[in-house]
Amino acid sequence: MWNDPYDTADGGTGGRPDGRESPPLVWYAAYGSNLDAARLACYLRGGRPDGGAHEHPGCRDPRPPRRTAAAVLPGTLYFAGRSLTWGGGSAFYDPDRPGDVPFRAYLLTAGQFSDIAAQEMRRSPGTDLDLTRVLADGRAELGPGRYETLLRLGTLDGHPLLTFTAPGGLAGAEPNAPSAAYLRTLGRGLAESHGWGPWRAAGYLATRPGAAGHWTPGAVAALLE
Repeated sequence: MWNDPYDTADGGTGGRPDGRESPPLVWYAAYGSNLDAARLACYLRGGRPDGGAHEHPGCRDPRPPRRTAAAVLPGTLYFAGRSLTWGGGSAFYDPDRPGDVPFRAYLLTAGQFSDIAAQEMRRSPGTDLDLTRVLADGRAELGPGRYETLLRLGTLDGHPLLTFTAPGGLAGAEPNAPSAAYLRTLGRGLAESHGWGPWRAAGYLATRPGAAGHWTPGAVAALLE
């Protein structure tokens, strides 16, 4: 756990010794490759993830998350589109479909969340997102593209729990099978955050829409073992 010298007892939401306000904090709820802490670090500090083909510029504030937490929320994970980093389909979240989705939540500043979201949206980091609508309504569509829909999934320890996904959900998606490198990254993240072994992770990933029919649990387990 990273300790910020300007943190206050309520988690960093109060003032600082120099009289300035601490930056607001949000939880970023990751369900795809960012389940893996090393992969998230490429968005924070910049760099290319293991097995990936794209170099990320990183955040204005490259410091690690203040805290992490594991959660399972209702909905469905599916694979669609084509990832520039991994090839194959990217993971998306549909909160309106039945099922359960394991998440890994990272406590970040709103600026860090904005810069991670920008990189996922294939935009340049450096501009704070206006979170007013998603905080008030639970949903905000910033554009029609991948990861341009913000969702508020609840509150954890007094801070909003946010994620991003595609606007149309599974019904509006073009399913596409994920690559082996992508599945390895998701498998590592599930092991780190939820303690899942290779076969449990494989049974989950291989049966998600987009992967089902292209990957078997045995084939995914072989990647993860």
